[in-house]
Amino acid sequence: MQSRKIFYEMLCLSFLFLTFGLFAHAEAQTSVTTAVTAPAAPTAPFSVDSSKINSGDTAWMLTSSALVLFMTIPGLALFYGGMVRKKNVLATLMQSFTITCVVTIVWTVVGYSLAFTPGGSFLGGFSRVLMAGMNYIKSDKGTSLTVSHLAPTIPEPVYFVY
Repeated sequence: MQSRKIFYEMLCLSFLFLTFGLFAHAEAQTSVTTAVTAPAAPTAPFSVDSSKINSGDTAWMLTSSALVLFMTIPGLALFYGGMVRKKNVLATLMQSFTITCVVTIVWTVVGYSLAFTPGGSFLGGFSRVLMAGMNYIKSDKGTSLTVSHLAPTIPEPVYFVY
């Protein structure tokens, strides 16, 4: 009984110290003011030269996308397949695969555009429906491609896949 009381006292004290530390940190951050204003960030996808693309960022995003697909299709399917009876495993696996396909099609048709392009106050616009406007232009002067305003160092199709 005594050890439980000590545990609760230590828990309360640690909570108080954590709370005080967070408030003190917040006060310290709000007291600092800067006179320099940053330039406005872009609010829509834009074109850049291919030299501005970071190969490490692009490779990591492609690797992350592959990991997410490996987690979604077989991982989620096997997880749900393990929760049903033996005779229903194949149906559950196919349902998981089918819903992944449906979500991929919806994301391609309209989801990306509504999520990541400027538009209304809650939803984005329709400028990237069916990946319209994602350009890769190779010319004598060099190569230019579109990037998302949220990730300016990776090509927009890679950001779309992730």
